[in-house]
Amino acid sequence: MDSQHQFVELAVAGGCHHNELITDNDELEYLSTDVYRSGDRPVAGVRPASIKSLAAAIKAANNSKLKVVPRGGGASYSDGYVTQNLAYVVLDLLDLSDISIDDTNAVVTVGAGVTWAQLKNSLDAEGWRTPFWGPFSGIAATVGGSLSQNSISHGSGGYGISADSVLGMDIVLANGEILTTGAAAAGGAAGVRHFGPDLTGLFTGDCGAFGIKASITLPLIRSKPFFRAASFTFADFASLHAGMRASSLEGLDDENFALDAALSQGQLGKEENAGRYREMITTVLDTHGLFRGIPQLFKLAFGARRTVKKIKFACHYIIDGSSDAEVKAKLSRLRDIVSPHGDEIMNTVPSVVRGMPFAPLFNTLGLAGERWVPLHGVMSHRETPLFHAALQEFYEQRKEDMDRYGIWTGGMFTSVGSSGFLYEIAIYWPDARTVYHEREVDAEYLASLPIYDDNPEAREYVDRFKSDLIELYVKHAASFFQIGRAYDYQQRLNPAAAKLVTAIKTSLDQDGIINPGVIGLD
Repeated sequence: MDSQHQFVELAVAGGCHHNELITDNDELEYLSTDVYRSGDRPVAGVRPASIKSLAAAIKAANNSKLKVVPRGGGASYSDGYVTQNLAYVVLDLLDLSDISIDDTNAVVTVGAGVTWAQLKNSLDAEGWRTPFWGPFSGIAATVGGSLSQNSISHGSGGYGISADSVLGMDIVLANGEILTTGAAAAGGAAGVRHFGPDLTGLFTGDCGAFGIKASITLPLIRSKPFFRAASFTFADFASLHAGMRASSLEGLDDENFALDAALSQGQLGKEENAGRYREMITTVLDTHGLFRGIPQLFKLAFGARRTVKKIKFACHYIIDGSSDAEVKAKLSRLRDIVSPHGDEIMNTVPSVVRGMPFAPLFNTLGLAGERWVPLHGVMSHRETPLFHAALQEFYEQRKEDMDRYGIWTGGMFTSVGSSGFLYEIAIYWPDARTVYHEREVDAEYLASLPIYDDNPEAREYVDRFKSDLIELYVKHAASFFQIGRAYDYQQRLNPAAAKLVTAIKTSLDQDGIINPGVIGLD
C-alpha cells in the first residue's frame, strides 16, 4: 500500500471525513506553492473542519511515517509551508472558520483559518475590533497564520504586532493532544493571557513548529468612530527616517507605512492600469460620506498623479479616536512633529487604505506583471541609516546584473513601537506566473498584464540576490518576522537560548513530525 492510501485509510478510521481529504494532484500542487515559489508536492492534504479531524489527521500522518505542514491563507513568501525533500501531509486550515463573539467578556474566539477580512466583517456589525486587526493581505491571510508568522500593519501603531493581540490558543500537538494556553490553561478566564510563564507567547512566531493552532482567543475593544489621515513627502531617506522616528515616540497613530518612489508611483499606476477608479470612488465615498467624499475624489482625479511623480519618499498615517476633537488634536500634534522633516501632501493613499484595508492581491505581481518577492528586517534606529547606505552600495555593485535580468526593487517602511524600524525590500523580475497567481489574482486583472516565459536563470539569480540581502540585514543586527525557512533563527541564538528552543521542540514533538525545517528546527 502506498503512503497516500495508507494515510487516507488511517485518517478516515481516526475520524476524518472523506470530504476533508485532498488527493487531487492539481490541488496538491496549489497547496505547495506560495507567493514566491513551489515546493515538493505533498503526499496528501487535509482540510479539517473541526479540531477532532485535525487531531485525527496528525495521528494518521504520524502512523504513516509522514510529516505534517500547516498552511493558512497562503499569502506567505518565506517558505513557511513550502518544503523540499520531504514526504508530508499539508494541513489546509481554512475550514477552521468559526467566529464566536463574547460581548460580556470582550473577547472573540476564532478558528485558525478565519481571515482577518472575515473577522473584521463580523466584528464591524457589533461595533467591535481587535487591537491589531490584520496585515494588508488580510483578504487571504488568516489569524492562525499571522500568529504563527508574526505580522504587522492595521492597528500596529497603537497596539503592536499580531503577537501582542492574542490571549490564548488551543493547539494540537504532535501526539494529537490539545494544549490550551493563557490563563484558561489553569482554569482561569479565557480573557486573561498572563498567569505564570507566558505559554501563549511560545507559539507566536513559531511558524507552526511547536504545534498546530486550531483556535485563538483575541481581546476586543470598541471601534473608534472617527479617523483622519495624513501624508508627508520627504526629500531623502534620512528625512523620512527622522520624521518616522520622531512620530513613533508619541504613539499617535493607529498605523503608519511609508513607500519609496518606486512603490509610490507603482501603486497608483497599477490601480490605473487595472481600471480600479470605480472601486476607489466607492471606497472614498463610503469612508468620507458624500459631503466630504466628493472633494476627496476631485483631489484624487486632478492631483494625485501629479503629486506622486514628485515623491522620493512618502509616509502615510491613520489616526483614530472616540471623537473628532480627539483625532484633530492628535493630527495637529503629528503635524508639529513630522513637518520639520517633510512636507504634507494630500492624504488620498491612507484614506483609501482605511476604506479598503484588505485590497485584492494585485501586488503579488509587479506593475507590468513581473514576479514579486519581498523580504524585510527590523532594526534599531541607530542601525537603520547605516543599513540604508550599505543597501545603496549593494544595488550599485549589482546594477549590471540587475539590468541584465530586468530586476528592480522598491522599499516599504514602518515603525515597530518606539524603538524598532521595519525596512522591507520588494524584488521584481520578469518570469512566468505560478499556479498561486492564477488562483489568487483576479482573472480580469491578470488578462491586462503581459505574460512572461519561464525564466529560470533570472529566478536563480533572484534567489542568490535575496540570500545576499538577508546577509546584509544580519550584519546590521536585524530581526525578522515570517521566519519560515528563509531566515536563520535557531542558528543565530546564543547557546542557552538555542538549547531551550530545542528542548521545547523535543518536548512537544519528539519525532519532529510538525513542519520540520522552519525556524531552523529539524
